Amino acid sequence: MSQDRNPQAEQMGDESMVRNLAHQAEAIWPQEKHLFDLYALSGAIRIVDVGCGTGEITRRLAEHYPQASVVGMDILESNLVFARRDSQGFSGRVSYEQGDAFALRFDDASIDLLVCRHMSQAVPDFPLVLAEFTRVLKPGGVLHLVSEDYGMLHFPVIEIDPDKFWNEHAVKFLQSIRCDGRIGRHSPALLENAGYGSITMDYITVDTLRVPRATFAGIIGAWRDGYAEVLAGASGRSVDAVIADMNSLIHAIETPPHYVVWHVPVVSGRKC
Repeated sequence: MSQDRNPQAEQMGDESMVRNLAHQAEAIWPQEKHLFDLYALSGAIRIVDVGCGTGEITRRLAEHYPQASVVGMDILESNLVFARRDSQGFSGRVSYEQGDAFALRFDDASIDLLVCRHMSQAVPDFPLVLAEFTRVLKPGGVLHLVSEDYGMLHFPVIEIDPDKFWNEHAVKFLQSIRCDGRIGRHSPALLENAGYGSITMDYITVDTLRVPRATFAGIIGAWRDGYAEVLAGASGRSVDAVIADMNSLIHAIETPPHYVVWHVPVVSGRKC
């Protein structure tokens, strides 16, 4: 994949991403896993986890579908080192490979379930990726897409205006690299335009009542460590100022009785 199509390669390859993926899995999977039961897939199905990172969810998918073969694919070999290390107990049902989401190596109509989490906001021209997903899915196969939306992070108004922070930093940064920081709300229409049926939109509620505060704070802390510099560049502010603002947001998560919530969109559809 060219740099133009992977403009966040440096941030995705930072050590903070390993922490982030672990915290996100802990926060999101307990609610998300029940959605897979709605797809009515079972048996020796083929699953692909595109943008699998360190394999946190790939392993959980293999546990959820005990007869399935699961391939985790990521553009960064550095992530797959961790994924392979931690997935040795699945008797060959789980494998990993480096690959390009814009040019999947799988045959047409060969996959029963394609999972893509936390990636759609990170690549430009996502409809081209979606076309590849559609190509490799079998008729009746399911796409499960977790699409982040930085307008769905809600913090108390404290030292800073949190809504303004995400809009003028995260959304603006993603716009500067031709990515969509609000793709969560746009995803059902993308699937409909791509010809999917049985489209559903669900929300995982990551908040300070359902998720341990330390886990939730760990997600934002990892974003701070991996993204403060580019967010500063996009907003025209200093790195220290951006870090200070993100520390204020983290403090709100960590400190009762403040309430913080992240609504995580999960859109699914079935290939017609």
